[in-house]
Amino acid sequence: MQWLELTVDTASQGIELLEAELTINGFDSFIIDDEQDFHSFLENNRDYWDIVDESLEKSMDGVSRIRLYLTDGADAPEEVARLRALLAGLPAAFPDAKLGTLQLSFANVKDEDWENNWKQYYQPISIGKKLIVVPQWMKPDTEGRIPVLLDPGMIFGTGAHASTQMCMLRLEEHIRGGEQVLDLGSGSGILSITALLLGAAHATGVDVDPKAEDIARENAAINGLDNDRFTAVTGNVVTGQEALADLFSRTYDVICMNIFADVIIPMAAVLPRFMKQNTLVICSGVLETRYDEVRQAIEAAGLRITSLQAMNDWCCFTAVKGE
Repeated sequence: MQWLELTVDTASQGIELLEAELTINGFDSFIIDDEQDFHSFLENNRDYWDIVDESLEKSMDGVSRIRLYLTDGADAPEEVARLRALLAGLPAAFPDAKLGTLQLSFANVKDEDWENNWKQYYQPISIGKKLIVVPQWMKPDTEGRIPVLLDPGMIFGTGAHASTQMCMLRLEEHIRGGEQVLDLGSGSGILSITALLLGAAHATGVDVDPKAEDIARENAAINGLDNDRFTAVTGNVVTGQEALADLFSRTYDVICMNIFADVIIPMAAVLPRFMKQNTLVICSGVLETRYDEVRQAIEAAGLRITSLQAMNDWCCFTAVKGE
C-alpha cells in the first residue's frame, strides 16, 4: 500500500495544541518528534545509559514536528486541502500560541519501506575466531564459524556494539563446555545464546524489562535452544531478590553483565551470592571514564579483576573472588 507522509513543522510550545486540533478534526494517525521531549526522556532515563550517539542528538536539534499518514488514494487531495485550511486558520484562532511555521511538506512511503528497509543496515559480524552474528532472515556463508542468529530489530544486543563484542570474545576464550551461565541484563539474549552455542550446559537470562524475557526466549528458539537449556526471567537482582529466590538459590560458573556503570555499581554487592570459588565474572558496558568507579565497587564486593580490555572508549573486564 502507498502512503502519503505529511510533515508539519511547529514549535515545542505548540505541540500539544496542534496535536489536539488535529485529533478534533479527524487527523489521528501521526507521530510527534520534539527536541524538548527527546531531551526530557534522556534526562529521566539516565540509569539506562552512560552515553547517547552524538549523531542522534544532532538529528533532533531544533526539531518540533508532527508527521501524519494518509492512504494515497482518491480522497488524499481533499484531505490534504482540509489539512492546509486547518493549519492556515490556527494562527488567527490562537493568536497567543507559539505554533512555529506550520510549514507542510510531503513524502510517499510504502508499507514495505517501513517493514523491511531497516534490514539493509544489519549484516553478518564475525567476532573472534569462532563466532559470527547473523540476522535471522539471512543465510550467508558462515565460513565455518558458529552462527549466532538474532532478530536485531527487537531489542538491545545485536553484536555490533563494542561492549557486546568484547563479552563474546571473553566467552569464546573461557567457555569449555558444561558451564552454568548467568546473564544479568540479558536484553536480546545474545550472550546467553553465545555461551550455549559454545558449549555451556545452561544459561539464565535476567532483565528488568519484561519485553526482554519473551524476546530473548524467541532468539534462543531461532538458534534451536529450548527451555531445557535457556531460561529467561524478569526481575531486579538488587531490589527484587525475594521474587528471584530461585535464582539466588544457585551458583554459576560464568556470570555476564553487559549493562552500564550506574547499574553495575549497585549490582556488584550482590554478585558474590551467585559465585563459587572459581566463578568467572565477565563485565562490560563501562565507559573508560567510569572504569575506576566500577572497579572500586567490584573490589569492595570482595572480587579481584583479572583482565581488562578496551575498545572504542568502552571497557570489558573479568573478575573472580579475591584471595
